[in-house]
Amino acid sequence: MLRDITIGQYFPGTSFIHKMDPRMKIIASVLYIITLFVASRPLGLALGVIMVVLMYLISKISGKMIIKSLKPVVPIIIFTGILNLFFFSGPTEPLVSFGFLHIYREGIAMAVLMAVRIMCLIAGTSLLTYTTSPIELTDAIEVLMGPLKRFKVPVHEIAMMMTIALRFIPTLIEETDKIMNAQKARGADMESGGLTQRAKALIPILIPLFVSAFRRADELALAMECRCYRGSIGRTRMKQLEYHKRDFVAFGFMVLCLAAVIVINIYFPKMF
Repeated sequence: MLRDITIGQYFPGTSFIHKMDPRMKIIASVLYIITLFVASRPLGLALGVIMVVLMYLISKISGKMIIKSLKPVVPIIIFTGILNLFFFSGPTEPLVSFGFLHIYREGIAMAVLMAVRIMCLIAGTSLLTYTTSPIELTDAIEVLMGPLKRFKVPVHEIAMMMTIALRFIPTLIEETDKIMNAQKARGADMESGGLTQRAKALIPILIPLFVSAFRRADELALAMECRCYRGSIGRTRMKQLEYHKRDFVAFGFMVLCLAAVIVINIYFPKMF
């Protein structure tokens, strides 16, 4: 399960999406999230599914990555689906009843819609880190948060911390996997017993993991100091961010998709 967590990983490539400006990728991701939450009809949500499939095909990222990104959130998807299934009522008679629990046709539809929405949300936002390097992501976040500098907000430091945290997720996952394998080799049992025993079995994993994380943080801070890192003061960029025609094409496409979903919600509320 740990190896299936792909958040923070970057896969170099030369596709249309890889070449896009990282600022536009972030903006497009926000527009896609808005599109998913605005879509309240199956046709609108189907458009969101088509969009995420199309984006993965264009980026040439393997479809297996979608499955890997969804595996860790399967319990959340199931839990959300069950909540909407049993606690969403409708004007018609319930299809099935289990005591005080009733399943309505509207509840089934809402459960499916919420499950698909969460899966599209995870898959779509994961594509941002798959196709954007940590350095580009840091620069893009800093530029987009630039107006906050007027209010004395440390924009560069915030962007750097966010990117470093995102970048070290795969590293910590790999470290956790190594510690778990080492503990199992020493005879530790982490899969049997009740909830209390399993929680206690995590202590030999968490302690060395925290020690390793603090050690890595100290080494990173020392390396940055040795390279005379002083935040945004006097800092220059080797690669300047610049919008190109492909960025505006992608932005226009996302805006059209959002507009299409809004039109479906307003003019075809009962048909789709």
